[in-house]
Amino acid sequence: MKIPSHRRPHGFTLIELLVVIAIIAVLASAGFAAGNAAIQKARKTTALATATAIESAVNNFYTEYGSMPDEGGSDTTVQTNNQIKLLNVLLGLEGSGSNVLNTRAIKFLSVREGKGNKNGLIYNTNGTSIQGLFDPWGGGFNVRLDLDYDEKLTFKPKGQGWQTVTLNGRRVAVWSDGADGVKQSGKKADDVATWGQ
Repeated sequence: MKIPSHRRPHGFTLIELLVVIAIIAVLASAGFAAGNAAIQKARKTTALATATAIESAVNNFYTEYGSMPDEGGSDTTVQTNNQIKLLNVLLGLEGSGSNVLNTRAIKFLSVREGKGNKNGLIYNTNGTSIQGLFDPWGGGFNVRLDLDYDEKLTFKPKGQGWQTVTLNGRRVAVWSDGADGVKQSGKKADDVATWGQ
């Protein structure tokens, strides 16, 4: 006599399918997190490179002309997303007139062209004038200039409760407030600065 066997039908059970879907979801979320971290690190690296280029351009201007690329008697902070006079001076695009600081029209600053108000130099729609220089998150770079020529910069970056920064022996400091637009302290800060943090 034949004993009937209870064979399982071919295919996967619902439990097996749910386990496989759960494993795929966990692996995908880990991959997205790692990818996002790599993108943020690349943005910070790009922002630091641009900030360093701005600082070098200001120092090169000072070496060439013996003065800062801005006028005034006290230290000032310029934002590259809406105050374009400094950019025009460093790019050699000032034009002509009696108030021209870069009289030889030397191009001290070389940065990439950005897209859509992010990650580089943005021109107006006609392409003949500058709109601003933006960090990878769409904010501007802050440029602190030593206009009283004492080689001491004292300033307070953005953010609540953040202490005053004093840099001795420097003519310029450049920073970006990162993705959140606020200066933070701690290891998870997304800010970028040329003087280290």
